[in-house]
Amino acid sequence: MKAILCEQYGPPEQLVLTDVAQPKAGAGQVVIQVEACGVNFPDTLIIEGKYQIKPPMPFSPGGEVAGIVTEVGEGVSHLRAGDRVFSLTGYGGFAEQVAADAATTLPMLPDMDFVTAASTMYTYGTSYHALKDRASLQPGETLLILGAAGGVGLAAVQLGVLMGARVLAAASSDEKLEVCRRLGAAETINYTTETLRDRIKELTDGKGVDVVYDPVGDRYAEPAIRSLAWKGRYLVVGFAGGDIPSIPLNLALLKGASIVGVFWGSFAQREPKTSLQNFRQILDWISAGQLNQHIHKTYSLADSPKALRDLLERRVVGKAVVVMH
Repeated sequence: MKAILCEQYGPPEQLVLTDVAQPKAGAGQVVIQVEACGVNFPDTLIIEGKYQIKPPMPFSPGGEVAGIVTEVGEGVSHLRAGDRVFSLTGYGGFAEQVAADAATTLPMLPDMDFVTAASTMYTYGTSYHALKDRASLQPGETLLILGAAGGVGLAAVQLGVLMGARVLAAASSDEKLEVCRRLGAAETINYTTETLRDRIKELTDGKGVDVVYDPVGDRYAEPAIRSLAWKGRYLVVGFAGGDIPSIPLNLALLKGASIVGVFWGSFAQREPKTSLQNFRQILDWISAGQLNQHIHKTYSLADSPKALRDLLERRVVGKAVVVMH
């Protein structure tokens, strides 16, 4: 079968398309014929050796897939060959087949297509866990989302609106912010042309925001924390901006604020029952048409290095997806 392989740490351009042996289902696993694979920021980190998970070489990136079960391993009872599924694989998804943990593989909704299914777990899973479990976001609160036009950012915009928050979306261009507005953002901030703190003060009458959702880090983190309201919560989601910021801890003290880590992948493994409950709610919203993934573009398996490069260079609005056919 064909697969995109990382044979040494480096940029996307070093990945190679090659033939590899088909996987076998071990105990507690299923083999999935991959139809589509979501492209996510951790994929850009894992190929450079900068992610928490370091698979043995060579390996395929690609952490969330949708496809059809072709083989079921020992001890798996809730899935059968022929089932249409989506799965959190961590890596291995940029390939025609992947062996996946059955515990993190779920049946697709009957009317769900593979591209939508392959772009659901990371974005909506991360953002709902962050807003519900880590921030305890309440109706009527003000939510600031940095990097709001990215995959997790747009998911957070939609979820924040569904949860009753007033959503302030911040991104780097007016074109990106227009997408945020279409998906329900009440106000927008272009942090290329506007000063983040000043605009937040203006939009909140000086009160600040209750929750900051930050997948960017870098130079926006400190002004965002300085813009928290009393008892505000700052969610550490990721560092797509590049640098991991150092935060003066007196800012948390002065505002009675919380700096809260969000590591959805670890949460899904450690608290599978709560994670499954979250996904049932997410799937209910998708089924009801209340959540709609914004697909930026689909790429062929051979073009998946280009998908990663587009993600790295901030050209992706919403979600990029690799499709096999």
